[in-house]
Amino acid sequence: MKFLQSFKLAFSAILASKVRSLLTMLGIIIGVSAVIIIIGLGNGMELYMRDSFESMGSNLITAMIRGRGSMRSISADDLYELVEDNGSVLDAVSPEVSVSAVVKIGTEISDRTGITGVGEDYCRIRRYEMASGRFIQYVDILRRHKVCVVGTYLANTYFGGDPVGKTLKISGETYTIVGMFGEKSDGGENGDDNALFIPYSNAAKMTASGRIGNYSFSSVSEETVEAAKALIEQRLFKAFGNSNAYIVISMSELLDMMSTMLNVLVTILTAIAAISLVVGGVGIMNIMLVSVSERTREIGIRKALGAKQRNIMSQFVIEAATTGGIGGIIGIGFGYAVSAAATALILNILGENLTVSPTLGSVMTAFGISVAIGIFFGYLPAKKAARLNPIDALRYE
Repeated sequence: MKFLQSFKLAFSAILASKVRSLLTMLGIIIGVSAVIIIIGLGNGMELYMRDSFESMGSNLITAMIRGRGSMRSISADDLYELVEDNGSVLDAVSPEVSVSAVVKIGTEISDRTGITGVGEDYCRIRRYEMASGRFIQYVDILRRHKVCVVGTYLANTYFGGDPVGKTLKISGETYTIVGMFGEKSDGGENGDDNALFIPYSNAAKMTASGRIGNYSFSSVSEETVEAAKALIEQRLFKAFGNSNAYIVISMSELLDMMSTMLNVLVTILTAIAAISLVVGGVGIMNIMLVSVSERTREIGIRKALGAKQRNIMSQFVIEAATTGGIGGIIGIGFGYAVSAAATALILNILGENLTVSPTLGSVMTAFGISVAIGIFFGYLPAKKAARLNPIDALRYE
């Protein structure tokens, strides 16, 4: 029997019991669509992360000073000097000091506002764009001027979008707003737009230790990131004599780490989703066993007319593979539909441009697995049908 004829017979058998066939395919449909959605979400998240990291600067390097109980220390001036002495590799540095303090604007308290002390090059290193006014300058840091730069959420919520020249209080001290940077995320109160920057010299004075724990560096280009990182590590090791006293990580390294963790998570979730494919395979095997019992007399007639075991076996294997393949096609369509809906939902609800984008490779793999599962789980019923004795089959009621 030719393959095309076998396929037509298989398709006719599926259409003869539409509801039963659809229920049989359900596990395959769910499994294939789940795999496509999860892989698409993983791809979308990876692209989103890459875009986010690139917007922050692919040549960004962060140094976190932990100290580990060492009495040694390193000053901001030491690291400024490092940048000046290695201008061919390092471009700029900015200390970073996170401050926990009460921000009072008029009679209201903004308790979700993040306060960070930074240097004059922070805006350039982090690729912030000023919407109005200016950023913190060197003279502000040197003389500890009580000035600050605010995000769009603070500006729009408390100052009607025009905050420059207005004042607010940080821990009871009055600060004058000298600038507002452009929108960084969704303009909400939980992101970078609800941030407030002050000179790092002021921020360090507000902390208990008075030390600066973090520094942001930018290398001259992406090609000099590794060399810049090595220079920073050498300088910090010279200061502390212990590599455990600090952590230096580049943005590209951080992206690679997060991509690896994301890939592991997607792989685990895909494996869990693939369990439903196995359940679908069991369903195919079950329905094929029922089909063999229902068509016992048909098998006997075909054998009596000269059909060989391999003809009977191939017919039932093709029918099982067709069932799995049709389930896979429906699952692919459903997976794409849900992916498109998820993309629109993320954009409308979260305001993030994260595209759930399945790859052609994942789609073809999912379809191939669905067909393979049909063949694998259809083999036993097909073998049972092929071994039926034609005389016993003809007598079957």
